[in-house]
Amino acid sequence: MDEKTQTELEAAAFRRLVQHLRERTDVQNIDLMNLAGFCRNCLSRWYREEAEKQGITVADADARKHVYGMPYDEWKAKYQKEATPAQQEGFKISHKH
Repeated sequence: MDEKTQTELEAAAFRRLVQHLRERTDVQNIDLMNLAGFCRNCLSRWYREEAEKQGITVADADARKHVYGMPYDEWKAKYQKEATPAQQEGFKISHKH
């Protein structure tokens, strides 16, 4: 496979991941962090950091909007729930350094 095709496939897979996370508003970021070690905010940060490597400035708010499909504050108001004690404990356990 040539590099251009690989890049196109990787970009398509990224778009599918973002779309999947937009549709799965029931999945909380803390659950993603506890199970996979990353969340929507991580993904938006990675997007911003990769843009910076290319000399492109992307504001945090714009990167989050790209991942969430709406402004982050709007997403939080609509979908984010208070983390349960079990979720908080899981986060402490999964993120020990």
